[in-house]
Amino acid sequence: MNVRKAVITAASPLQHTLPLQRLVDRDGEEKSALQMIVDEVFEAGIEQIAVVIQPGDSTEYRRAAGGHVGALKFIEQTDPTGYADSIHRAAGFVGDEPFLHLVGDHLYLSSTSIRCARQLISAAKDHGCSVSAVQATREHKLPYFGTVGGTRVPRHARLYEVSRVIEKPTPTQAEQDLVIAGLRQGTYLCFFGMHVLTPDVMGLLEKVLAERAHGERPPLTSALALLAKRQRYLALEIEGTRHNIGAKYGLLIAQLALALSGRDRDLVLTELVELLATRAHDDRREELS
Repeated sequence: MNVRKAVITAASPLQHTLPLQRLVDRDGEEKSALQMIVDEVFEAGIEQIAVVIQPGDSTEYRRAAGGHVGALKFIEQTDPTGYADSIHRAAGFVGDEPFLHLVGDHLYLSSTSIRCARQLISAAKDHGCSVSAVQATREHKLPYFGTVGGTRVPRHARLYEVSRVIEKPTPTQAEQDLVIAGLRQGTYLCFFGMHVLTPDVMGLLEKVLAERAHGERPPLTSALALLAKRQRYLALEIEGTRHNIGAKYGLLIAQLALALSGRDRDLVLTELVELLATRAHDDRREELS
């Protein structure tokens, strides 16, 4: 399987400004979140990238893309009809090829020398099927993620055959349908915000969109649940972490994660210690007053 194309979705009305936010990367360089995501994609060997955006956002996105702008194709989602529709807008760009998909409101930090997207593409090439990146996640975070159930692939410690996909399950649903042997109790495999998908997924997205009820905005998981029933579909537990910059304090936590794993780690740790010491001193003074 040769993966040459990538689709980044960034059209959600509540999240479309997040890729424009600026952070400092591991090397100490200030970049937009979009630039960091695109760096991740190109480093994995991708040749063409489409970014699905809201109408009217192209000027800001071109500015945020920096030196990558000439390599990006912008596709507008003219109606805010949901995540599944956003990906399906790139069907013409994808054609009959497998593609890497990433969400525009997550940043990805590998815990090895191999970046997250490259780990995922390598697994898809080895097994010749769709593979979703997942991360072991405690049950209190289930309301934020699609979650998979399945069984571990023999002789592959971090790879799973997917049999069930549920969007934002309740803890009760997860306990009944998504427990995977070998994971700690109360821990489930939730989506990482990154997938390698075969072109068959575009057909499943079209089916999901055609059958939706009036006003419904289907998620990608609706198509992936169908995919799990029709063909081999795997999940790879990535050696790394994902950071949702759209969550409360998400941008701050993502910046801290970048800084503490990068060149300026000692500087940031020193500043944090001083900040905590000042806060403790102020708290003590308030107690004595």
